Amino acid sequence: MPNFNMTLNKHTMPAQSPSERAKNFREVALGYDENTAVEEARRCVRCKTRPCVTGCPVGIDIPAFVGLVAEGKFEEAYEVIRAASSLPAVCGRVCAQETQCEGKCTRGIKGEPVAIGRLERFVADRHMQNASASAAAPAVGGRKVAVVGSGPAGLACAGDLAKLGYDVTVFEALHLAGGVLMYGIPEFRLPKEIVRREIAGLEALGVKFVTNAVIGQAFLLEELFEEEGFEAVFLGTGAGLPRFMNIPGENAKGVFSANEFLTRINLMKAYEPDAETPVFRAARTVVVGGGNVAMDAARCARRLGSEVTVVYRRSEAELPARREEVLHAKEEGIGFAFLTNPVEIVCDGEDNVVGVRCVGMTLGEADESGRRRPIALEGSERVIPAACVIMALGTSPNPLIARTSVGLATGPRGEILTDAEGRTSLPGVFAGGDAVTGAATVILAMGAGKTAARSIDAYLKEKPSRN
Repeated sequence: MPNFNMTLNKHTMPAQSPSERAKNFREVALGYDENTAVEEARRCVRCKTRPCVTGCPVGIDIPAFVGLVAEGKFEEAYEVIRAASSLPAVCGRVCAQETQCEGKCTRGIKGEPVAIGRLERFVADRHMQNASASAAAPAVGGRKVAVVGSGPAGLACAGDLAKLGYDVTVFEALHLAGGVLMYGIPEFRLPKEIVRREIAGLEALGVKFVTNAVIGQAFLLEELFEEEGFEAVFLGTGAGLPRFMNIPGENAKGVFSANEFLTRINLMKAYEPDAETPVFRAARTVVVGGGNVAMDAARCARRLGSEVTVVYRRSEAELPARREEVLHAKEEGIGFAFLTNPVEIVCDGEDNVVGVRCVGMTLGEADESGRRRPIALEGSERVIPAACVIMALGTSPNPLIARTSVGLATGPRGEILTDAEGRTSLPGVFAGGDAVTGAATVILAMGAGKTAARSIDAYLKEKPSRN
């Protein structure tokens, strides 16, 4: 019989202390060592029903890789993960495991689930530290596929197609590949060196990356087919168009979208003393929103020396952010104003932000999202002092490709319309990730990229080659 570890709780992940990490951008969580990883993996009881696998959008054989970790076969465990995921070191850090694989873990019925994400991170990091050579690229068959966007959906699609032998080129609008992994998620949650190494792994498979290339400007979609010789195109352009509240004062100096604020910090390192790109450093900051992006923006502002308050119109129970991120934010000294909704950005005579006028809320009946609808309370106005306001209210797909591509069907929010297999209204054009669903998680975007890769492979196998 296997020697299972029936401890009810996960093994603790070592981390920087809150007082230390609130002053730097180094990674907060420090990772398991080999002994801890083995002991955590032994908590898996190898369920015959394998519920954790059903919770993984990319279909990793979780019991197999965890079982190999329990045996100390770390490189074999990595190969199991890598067969399904192009970005294991990324997913081990930023996936919402608590609502996906770990949320379905049998050990979670009585106690805490197996720390699947932490084990994935351990295996991927150990491989990166010890790998002596990159895997040989599969033979390229000459059939060209373009991937537009180098975020999670694009990278997953490109990786799967490269493994199948296609000649894949990824076009990225910014100067570095990685999409939201580079510009959206802070260094203290996802070190950029990890992203660069994952991309290098795709390059070793033969994937080519072209940066500073805005499809819809540098190339039109039809030009990729007619002039560049691509036989299929995947659109993984994400959802980078920020939303605002349209309240008085929102155009004042000191009001930012979370997209701009995080891009300046993450992609351009604006927090460094010699950075060419400045970032606004305020004594007091209000972040509006309750998702992971709001937590990222709040924690970045805190590291820049600001006193930070997160304003959210529902209660803490409805916060969509990961529990771990909320806990880390609180530990770092970030305040929360729940059941509170901004109605005006208060400015001085020179249009500088001095505060946020808010009203108290109560929760009524459930709305179309299934959550209880916030209702304003009369006589509950108050002003929260602030010199900076960051709006983290979600994003919509960028409309550029849709506007410049005749016949590409889109929805009311500019999202690209596809069928379940990622096919769009245009022959040979596929799409997935946030460009289709609106802002979602990294792993869901990767799952969409993998689905589209299978569809592209099937499409090209039925279509005569141009060569």
